[in-house]
Amino acid sequence: MKFPNDADGNALLGLYKEGINFKKPQSVEFFVAVPDQSTGKKLTEVLKGAGFNCFLEQDDETDEWACSCSKRMLLNYNEIIKIQNQLNSLSKPHGGFSDGWGVFVD
Repeated sequence: MKFPNDADGNALLGLYKEGINFKKPQSVEFFVAVPDQSTGKKLTEVLKGAGFNCFLEQDDETDEWACSCSKRMLLNYNEIIKIQNQLNSLSKPHGGFSDGWGVFVD
């Protein structure tokens, strides 16, 4: 399989090399950085309204806040980029931004 030469493509390549099944939906977690807890609570509601399953959490080490949004989906580069762009659009008015993603392998 070929993937674009960027951070998202490299992440997908790594998953592919680990033997992850790209034909089976996986649980993908998208992270949205937010400036503080209050903003995060408001943004969580906006993201839930847009159909994302999400919750607010604070990093124990850095004390930074983030909304974690999960979606069960096929691992597809274009779809991952599309979701990150959507998260950016929804979170920008609240001072947030898409800050990566990860996969919880079944």
